[in-house]
Order: sequence, then C-alpha cells, then structure tokens
Amino acid sequence: MVNHSFPVDFLLLGFSEHPGLERILFMVVSISYLLTLVGNTLIILLSMLDPRLHSRCTFPLNLSFLDLCFTTSCVPQMLVHLWGPRKTISFLGCSVQLFIFLFLGTTEYVLLTVMAFDRYVAVCQPLHYATIIHPRLCWQLAAMAWVIGLVESVVQTPPTLRLPFCRHRRVDDFVCEVPALIHLSCGDTTYSEIQMAVASVFILVVPLSLILVSYGAIAQAVLRINSVVAWRKALGTCSSHLIVVTLFYSSGIAVYLQPKNPYAQKRGKFFGLFYAVGTPLLNPLIYTLRNKEVKRDREVKPRGFQDAPKDTQC
Repeated sequence: MVNHSFPVDFLLLGFSEHPGLERILFMVVSISYLLTLVGNTLIILLSMLDPRLHSRCTFPLNLSFLDLCFTTSCVPQMLVHLWGPRKTISFLGCSVQLFIFLFLGTTEYVLLTVMAFDRYVAVCQPLHYATIIHPRLCWQLAAMAWVIGLVESVVQTPPTLRLPFCRHRRVDDFVCEVPALIHLSCGDTTYSEIQMAVASVFILVVPLSLILVSYGAIAQAVLRINSVVAWRKALGTCSSHLIVVTLFYSSGIAVYLQPKNPYAQKRGKFFGLFYAVGTPLLNPLIYTLRNKEVKRDREVKPRGFQDAPKDTQC
C-alpha cells in the first residue's frame, strides 16, 4: 500500500528489536553527546579568545561548529527514542532533520578536503604558507564549503520527501536519512537512487580522491627528506586531519554506498550511529592530542624541514 499524500509522522525503528541494547546505547550516546558539547565548545571558545587562532585558524573552528550542529540535529531525539517507547517523528521534523543532516554532512566533507589542501601547503610550502593560506582565503574556502553543503541539501531533500512512502511508515533507522527513506518507498525509486549515487560520487568519491592526491604529494615531499625527526613532524602536522578523514569518510561510505541487502542495512545503522555520534566526539580529542604533540615537537627543528608558521599549528 502506498501513501501518496504527506504522512502524519514516521516510525523510527532504530534498534527497537533489541531493547537491552537500547538501554546501553542510551548511556553511551548520552555521555558521548555531553563530551561532544564540552569539547567542541571549548575549541570554539579558545579559537575566539586566542588572537592567533582567531585570525588564521578558521578550519578547526568551522569543524567544531559543524560538529555541534550536526550532532544536535539528531542526538536529542535519538535519546528520547532509546529511552522510552515513543519512536515517532513528525513529517516536518523528519524533513528538517534530513535537510540539516545533508547540509552539515556535505559541508564537513568539503571542509575536510579544504583542510587537506591546507596541510599540503603547510608541509610542502612552509615558507610560503602565510602568503598562500592568508585569512581571507581561509574564510572564502570555509564559506565555499558551507555553500556547497546548502546546495546539495536543497537539491536532494525535496525529491526524497516526495517519494510515495508505504503506509506503515516504518523507517529502519534512528534518523531520517536518504537511504532509509528510499527504502521506505513503495514506488519506483530509480531516479532517487541515481540521484543519491551521483551525489555520493561528487560529495564522497571526488573529495576523497583530492585528499588522497594531497597526501600523495605530501608523502613524496617527506620521503625526499633524510630525517626521521622531519618525518615525525610531518606526521604530527597531518595525523589529526588524516584520522578524522578516515573516520568520517569510512562511516559515510558505509552509510551511503552500501549494497542493497538486509545485512548491509543492519550494519549501516551502526556505522550511521558512529557517523552521527562518534566522529563529532573524537574530532576535538584528536585535535587536542595533536596540539600537545606539536608543542612537544616544536623544541626540535630538523635539518631540511621547515616548520609551518605558528598560526598553522591548530
């Protein structure tokens, strides 16, 4: 049975088939969300209070703000669903959540690509970093990431919400995402699946390819330096970004490029949970740990490898 009119609400199944697991996840997600709020808020406050970070280091500031908004768009309602029997979300609420999820998720993919270019310049062109990655360019690149995310959400959200959803309205996920809503449709989803595949190529595959190219150039530059200390400093400059890219892109690929079978769908829910809760939690921890490594490593200056300016060590 197909409902061609706008449904009153959706039923987010989440992990309702495992009530015991829901209680455990409620505690884990609650603690993770609290730490995410504290960690990313501290990074934003420090970036605004420190003149050097506020003037140049806009990418971690944007990333922390993104993570705050991204996780807040779904976690509070997820906690309500994990704790009690109520699993419903209104059509308007689902629409807003889908729009925000696509908007902020796409923005973060593009922003991580921009940060890869920033790392490339910091390692391969350290003496020219201040002239290439100047504050105006930083803000322009960050604004470009937000605009691309907004365009992607505006393009993909309306067609997804116009799908002929089945009357049971059971979304086999814990949030309103494109793959889950396509799976809920009882009509022809060919156009929506093609649109999602094309969007995944431009938002996932192309940015990831650019990141790999950037790190390939970084690896070539570092291998030309016969200094273990220089390799260590280069790794310290790039390790935090590389870890975040690995976590965010691997979970995103598992959610949006998964094959159509029940096992992949169940596995995709756990990757989606990590995508929404895990990466926003780990980002501030990774960057904080890297800051400590940078401060410790700055005392040693290797031959043949110049530090990026102080402002780049964020």
